[in-house]
Parts: sequence; structure tokens; C-alpha cells
Amino acid sequence: MNKILVTALAISATAMLSAAPAMAQGKTLTISWWGFNGEKLESIVLAPFRAQCGCEIVFETGNNGERLNKIQIRNGAGVDVAYFSDSFSQQGIEAGLFQKIDPAKIPNLAGIYDLAKDPQGGYGPAYTIGRVGIVYDTTKVTTPITSWNDLWREDLAGSLSLPGITTTAGPMVVMKAGDHAGVDAFADEDAAFAAVAELKPNVVKNYNTGSEMINLFSTGEISAAIAQDFTLGQIQAAVPTVEWAELSEGAIVTLNTVNIPTGAADPELAYEFINFILSPEIQQQLAEQGVDAPVVTSVELTPEQASLWTYGADLIAGLQRIDYAKMNAAKGGWVDRWNEIFGM
Repeated sequence: MNKILVTALAISATAMLSAAPAMAQGKTLTISWWGFNGEKLESIVLAPFRAQCGCEIVFETGNNGERLNKIQIRNGAGVDVAYFSDSFSQQGIEAGLFQKIDPAKIPNLAGIYDLAKDPQGGYGPAYTIGRVGIVYDTTKVTTPITSWNDLWREDLAGSLSLPGITTTAGPMVVMKAGDHAGVDAFADEDAAFAAVAELKPNVVKNYNTGSEMINLFSTGEISAAIAQDFTLGQIQAAVPTVEWAELSEGAIVTLNTVNIPTGAADPELAYEFINFILSPEIQQQLAEQGVDAPVVTSVELTPEQASLWTYGADLIAGLQRIDYAKMNAAKGGWVDRWNEIFGM
């Protein structure tokens, strides 16, 4: 090979390498999510996905309501992948903000729990499964909590915290109050809220963030709370004697979903990302490193790792489902009635 040809090939290879970043800069995935666990998500999900797609990734962060409102103001544009808890993704679906999903473009759906594949009628899958239940400090609550009805026990007077009515779990309190009164809260709101009022003497404070509830445990102001299971590890780090109650009726399932908004600039890249986060390898790492409970059925955890998560077919099969369309329709009126009992 002559010297001129070698030089030409070298120049060509250099040009190709220098062109690669320019190509990547023209391909951008915009994700709307909460922004928690940033360093772990960067190493487990974002860095390897950038390497796979050759793209840039930008973010919108904030709570469910703020981010959903932004997408609605833009009529479903500005974001390619949207992470929401299922009560808020249901609102987005009803507002026409999300596309229906083509399952053929997400091959990894085949390996996840049925509950997570299509939780909301043809829209985005769940990437993690959680629970709403009761946590309590076993050194202060010496009779174990084994039922939702135990929230009304006299020995819990002045020691309970409830999630605020505008949080993910808040409306579930009203539903459980209906169960306690022997009625469907959607059909008989008066009886359900009478039971909520009966619960008030046990309530120290309603919390609006997980960190607020954890602080109430750590300062000793409460000894029990309705909580989501992703807070359990942090509560136990502050108060090791807190346990998750094994409830005879079962905990309530919560699903965090990933959807593609109707105005997504790059839906094909969004499909690639959703399939990526549902891979067994990524789901295994997220669970092992304390980020999210797995939806992939092949993920294997040690008993210690599993203790913090909604994990395993038997546990998942025993969870209670929520009709979020009904709950969202009722929630506006429930907020007013809740505030009449607890104040703003």
C-alpha cells in the first residue's frame, strides 16, 4: 500500500471519528422524571444508554403534578419519555397527552409481570411495582398491626401520620375509611368521611413528602404511618425498630409508569429507551442498588435485598388494585371534605 493511500485512509478514519459526536448531538432524548437517585441512575441507566444510542439526554424534573401540568400546557409536546405514578399517568391518559404503545417495539415486555405490561389500557408499561401499606415502630406499638382497621385502634391515639389528600396515597385513606365503615367510598362518601373523622384523634399530622414523614418518625412524634414501601429503608435507617405491617387484606399496589407523550419529537428513540430500562440486566442493577423494585420476573434478589421491595410473584398476586379513573374523578370533592376535617 503506497504512502499516499495510507495517508488518505488515515484522514478518512479521522473524519469519521470526528463526525460521530456531531451525529450524536443531532439526536436528543428528553425525559420527564422526578430526579431522585441521580448518581445511581446516571451510572446504571443513562451512561450505558448514551453509549447504546449515541444520543444526548436532557431532563425535566419535578413532582408528578408540576411535570404533568407542563406537558398539558404544551399539548403533549416537549418530552419523549414521561415517568409518572399511575394515578397521574391516568390523568394524562384521560387528557389525551400520551400515545398508545406498540408492544412489538418493546420486546422486553415479554419478561415482566403481567400486572406491569399494560396497566392502563394500551398505554405505557410499569417499570417498577410498589405498595402502600402501614409502617410502625414495634417498640412503641407493642400489639402488631395486622389490618387496615387497626388504624382506628385506641392505642394509636396521637401517634399516627397520614399522607395528605393531594399525594399519591392520600385518596387511598378515604377508600380504606370506606372499607372500615363497610361501604364503597365512591358510592357513599358520607359514611367514608365519617370514618375519616373518627380517625382524626389518632392523627398527629398529615405529611406531603416522604422526607417529612421520615422526620416525624426520627423525632419520635409518630409511631405509625400509612406509607409507600420505597420509604421503608430510609425510615429504618433513622429508626431501626420500624417494620412493615403484614396486613390481612393486603397492601395497595402502586405502579410507576413510562409513557410516550403525543408530541414526542423522537418516539422511536423513546421506545428504545423504554425497552432498555425493562431489560433484565438493568432491572437487576436497579433493584440491587436500592433504586427501584423490579418488574422483570427473572430478577433474583437476596432476602436482605428483597426485604425493601415489592418482590416476588406471591406477594404481587396478593396486592389490591385501584380504579384510578374513579379515584381521579372523585378526588376534587374529596379534597374539600378532607380539609374540612383536618384543615388546610
